[in-house]
Amino acid sequence: MPITDDELGARFGLAQSLAREAGARALRYLTDRERLVVEMKGSPQDVVSIADQEIERLIRSRVAGLHPGDGFLGEEDGLREGESGFTWVVDPIDGTSAFLNGMPSWCVSIAVLHRGTPVIGVVDAPLLGEHYAAASGRGATLNGVPIAVDPTRTLRDMPVGFGANHHAPPETVAAFVAALHAQGGLFLRIGSGALMIAYVAAGRLAGYFEPYMHAWDCLAGYCLVAEAGGWHLPFPSGSGLTRGSQVLAVTPPAREELLCLAALAMAAR
Repeated sequence: MPITDDELGARFGLAQSLAREAGARALRYLTDRERLVVEMKGSPQDVVSIADQEIERLIRSRVAGLHPGDGFLGEEDGLREGESGFTWVVDPIDGTSAFLNGMPSWCVSIAVLHRGTPVIGVVDAPLLGEHYAAASGRGATLNGVPIAVDPTRTLRDMPVGFGANHHAPPETVAAFVAALHAQGGLFLRIGSGALMIAYVAAGRLAGYFEPYMHAWDCLAGYCLVAEAGGWHLPFPSGSGLTRGSQVLAVTPPAREELLCLAALAMAAR
């Protein structure tokens, strides 16, 4: 069945209010971050704090109370299946390392999928004062003002966002950076993939590439980019939703070039 305006609107409003509330809660943790309990996950740079865990549980609880039939996938507590066709995909703090080190490049990322397709994307960056929001057929906004990808600029005259984690071998990272440099491009890496994908939607970056990324890091940004007139690789749905995948979001003029660079990088493994 197609989504009704009421179904989409109710979840869009909730996603925005939850992202703002979660961002405000994270700011309170930030002021006392030296006392946060921090655990290492995949590597010394891949960490989780009590702030991540408690904020995710807050969002999960609010969604369950208002839409008990919806599924929920969070970075910290995993997947709960639903039966409504809607699934919330949440990263409570994307850019935890930046957050714990007092830098502003972190955000709350909330996506809502309908039968595997992102239909809502919200990225809230409290320290930057930026709230990105998009819903299927409703366009994308930054602080309520419509945004769009830049339809003219390419990777030669606009930076490309790039991310990598311990899942990406050094050869892949080196190959992408070298190939981009050879094409006359520059890359930007700020520690939050969700925020950099939002930058593509806002016309600040020509594209974003990451060899291996999880759903909670990219799907809100994917909705933003699609509604802003850009293009992105599909992300696996179904059982693939809980596994990582190659991620690429791009403005149309840079699409073919960035696809080629990504292919070169992935072949270097």
